[in-house]
Amino acid sequence: MGIMACQQSESNHSNNESQSESNHYQLELKSLLSQPSLQSVPSLTSQSQQHCFSNINHYCLTTLKGQTSYISSLTLAGKFFYAGSSDREIRSWKRNPFDSDQLDQESSTNNFVVAGKGAVKSLVVQADKLYSAHQDHKIRVWKINNHEQLDDHQKYTHLATLPTLGDRAFKLLMPKNQVQIRRHKSCTWVHHVDAVSSLALSQDESLLYSVSWDRTLKIWRTSDFKCLESVTNAHDDAINALAIADDGHVYTGSADKKIKVWKKNPGEKHRLVATLIKHKSGVNALALSSDGSLLYSGACDRSIVVWEKSSSDGGGGNMDVMGALRGHTSSILCLAVVSDLVCSGSADRSVRIWRGVDRNYGCVAVLEGHTGPVKCLTAAIDNCNTSDTAAYLVYSGGLDCDIKVWQVLVPVL
Repeated sequence: MGIMACQQSESNHSNNESQSESNHYQLELKSLLSQPSLQSVPSLTSQSQQHCFSNINHYCLTTLKGQTSYISSLTLAGKFFYAGSSDREIRSWKRNPFDSDQLDQESSTNNFVVAGKGAVKSLVVQADKLYSAHQDHKIRVWKINNHEQLDDHQKYTHLATLPTLGDRAFKLLMPKNQVQIRRHKSCTWVHHVDAVSSLALSQDESLLYSVSWDRTLKIWRTSDFKCLESVTNAHDDAINALAIADDGHVYTGSADKKIKVWKKNPGEKHRLVATLIKHKSGVNALALSSDGSLLYSGACDRSIVVWEKSSSDGGGGNMDVMGALRGHTSSILCLAVVSDLVCSGSADRSVRIWRGVDRNYGCVAVLEGHTGPVKCLTAAIDNCNTSDTAAYLVYSGGLDCDIKVWQVLVPVL
């Protein structure tokens, strides 16, 4: 079949591009539409614990502008954070907005690389490498120059596009590596055939995991970018979210309303070990607690479900529902965890900060200021803080094309 197995005529390619754009729009719209609240799960918020959540101060330190399309992904690395947008740009910004000439936003315009087609759906950093997932079905790898130097202007070199040409060519030599993706069209199993929605690294960073709206979970080796494994039809609908625990459990969240748990034993491939069903609408976001004992899932039902490892599971991957965090008035689009805080972004244009005490949670802050849905979040401890309170920096990106940097000051319990 040769290389032509993954190619079509220019006219068919154009039609497929239009269909992909249409599918992308429909899936994005679906994630923004709110569904009825998840009434079957008890609320974890408690008025009796509200005194534990008082005296919380929060400020918007700065709003970073300059993007011409919405912010679709954020990640932190070293003294920088990276933002991907829906018009294929990736930009880097100073992590601390009050570090040196940080407010000189014009200087940041040099720190970007135009990559791929369509939205940059996810970003992860491994040492001096930046991985970006794209709507055009590809994963790109960038070398970050000046990564550990004092020069604020980072440079990027394109290292690879996954799957690599060598990986594709090798797989094409054997017919068993071909998979049917639509009528009269086949491709090798190393290809994603729809938007790559999320990326995550294993604890030792030897493996890169990717999920896609094509319903597959793929595993790549970071040393040579080879695709080692592909779980076909991992879900019944588009996969939107991915989280990796330090113990090796892999969590995937999908528009099919399910969260699935995967595990790999030595010498074996990844296998399904549990299916978590509680949401009544598509799952858009997943996040793990610092110790991996709790999983947070956000969906179009406006609820964040808190899952805890089952005491009787014996490491098999089963989790029990602890309860739900409610307060957002529209779909949950993104989640981030830092220390004992859970941050959630919503189509209601707000970011909520939650804190748990003795299995009771309270909303300690509502960050308002975005004029569009909050699409992505990341957060970190504010190491520059000199006060007696615990300080955190929260970074939020929205469909209003803005990135906001917030400081949240929390009393130490």
